[in-house]
Amino acid sequence: MSLRIFNTLSRTKEEFVPIDPNLVRMYRCGPTVYSHPHIGHAKSFVSFDVIRRYLMHCYGKDHLLYVMNVTDVGHLAGDADEGEDKVEEQARLEHRSPFEIALEYEESFWEDMDRLNMLRPDRTPHATDFIRQQIEAIETLIGKGLAYEVNGSVYFDITEYESRPLEDGFVPYGGLSNRTTDEQEHGGRVAVKSEKRGPFDFALWKKADDKHFMQWLSPWGWGFPGWHIECSVMAKFYLGATFDIHGGGLDNQFPHHECEIAQSQGANGKPFVRYWMHNNLVTTAGRKMGKSLGNATNMKVLFGKYDPMAIRFFILQSHYRSTLEFNEEAIVAAATGLEKLRKTIARLIGEVAKGGGNGAPAGGNLPFMDAFLAAMDDDFNTPVAIGALFEGIGEVNKLLAAGAPDAHLLHRHVESFTLAFDTILGLNLFAGDGGGDGAIAGDLIELLIELRKEARGRKDFAMSDVIRDRLKGLGVALEDTKEGTRWSLEG
Repeated sequence: MSLRIFNTLSRTKEEFVPIDPNLVRMYRCGPTVYSHPHIGHAKSFVSFDVIRRYLMHCYGKDHLLYVMNVTDVGHLAGDADEGEDKVEEQARLEHRSPFEIALEYEESFWEDMDRLNMLRPDRTPHATDFIRQQIEAIETLIGKGLAYEVNGSVYFDITEYESRPLEDGFVPYGGLSNRTTDEQEHGGRVAVKSEKRGPFDFALWKKADDKHFMQWLSPWGWGFPGWHIECSVMAKFYLGATFDIHGGGLDNQFPHHECEIAQSQGANGKPFVRYWMHNNLVTTAGRKMGKSLGNATNMKVLFGKYDPMAIRFFILQSHYRSTLEFNEEAIVAAATGLEKLRKTIARLIGEVAKGGGNGAPAGGNLPFMDAFLAAMDDDFNTPVAIGALFEGIGEVNKLLAAGAPDAHLLHRHVESFTLAFDTILGLNLFAGDGGGDGAIAGDLIELLIELRKEARGRKDFAMSDVIRDRLKGLGVALEDTKEGTRWSLEG
């Protein structure tokens, strides 16, 4: 089965065919760094981390270029062209420089994403690093008659853009979000005092007043770039005028991504993106979670209560295009399920360590692994994929319970689970927080069993019982059989 992706543009699942199979090019809208991440951010970035990991599995880790920007200027409150810059606003509230604010909250973002085991992007451009290139792109749009300057600000002219013939492969404005012009509200209709020519024109460059800390000299005076232009410029710089995948949250679809398409097609004269992907949102009590709504749950608060991998596991039990209802009971349930997985994996590792064998003979995937890969090929369906892995876990538990399992078969399970749980889903059951100590734990248990055997051999039954009881207190059950002592993890 070939990989199929739900393309927001066509609203259907399409077979994924990259422009160049030797280099899949992918861009994802990154964080606006003015606050600590919350669980809604975590769902978005974990979802795309798994998408990226699976593409690396399919095409090879050296054949995917993944770019994610950092917005440190230009994102105005309400995602419109009016209001205060979000970074500037936070700086004012904290009586600090906006550059300090951006640095602190970017560090906070990476700290939280590292704990969730998100792979760092291949490139992480910042909006403030590309001011010159954004000015040049705006000058190109003005030169083509698609943008205009007024009072030191520059706006993209939607009316002019829509009046021109749509070139082959181009997307009309509103085509991504499937909104007609009458349905669009671009941060509100034109107010009486608006300087825009049309209600749907959007800012490419904004004039800065004296109170605005972050501003740069441009051909139109001192100002700062609009939110939308930064992504078009940075994506083109790293990935070219046309590339494979552009991702982001569902709330970025309009106006942000619509504006990206229009200005990119207008400036470059080429189609922009072939596959658009959008993750759905996190809700709480049925309402969208967000800082501005006052119902966002800070990740650092959650990390104080729960294992980060349990939070990641909780997120992956919903499809990336489905809403995720946040409640802590669900995270507790995810943590319980993850711990059971860890115990089985630790027991599997211990059995392999003492059973010998050096890998699986040829023979293709195990059935549960075929089901896992088929689910991932179906638009990265992690809930179904995880269900297939639990089938595999059930098989392992039966093998281990039966005694003297086939070493090669156990090795095949280890290889399959390592690929699925760690490489693709990023749950670290075999390495790091989740399972990096699993092999060591298995070796230590075997060592204690050997010491217990020696104690029994010298008739030191008191010491033998102490070792058994201490292991039982740690959740390790021993069973003495004719073939020797077997151990298992309880619970």
